[in-house]
Amino acid sequence: MEIEKKYSEMTEHELYSEIGRLREKARKAEQLGILNEFAVYQRKMVMAQSYLVDPSTIEPGEIYRIDGDEGMFFQVDYLKGHFAWGYRLGGERADEALPIAMLKSVKAGK
Repeated sequence: MEIEKKYSEMTEHELYSEIGRLREKARKAEQLGILNEFAVYQRKMVMAQSYLVDPSTIEPGEIYRIDGDEGMFFQVDYLKGHFAWGYRLGGERADEALPIAMLKSVKAGK
């Protein structure tokens, strides 16, 4: 039995391989109509992608677009690991955490 590594222990190459493996599993689950399994693989891909993003590129106090949720924006209050904590703009201001790979800069040229 192979022991799985944590994303934090993987090299960049291993993360890209894992993302490819998860993408293939998600594609197969979608083709078979197993949507809950598809969603799990999608979330795992986002988590793996978050370990390829330098957390120092996410600035507390800044506003980011949420990738995969068009028209929604997220105000970052602080970072904890590879998660950005804050709230969605236009919502109830409920605190939530998003993987940093989901955040895209709203500044021009980025």
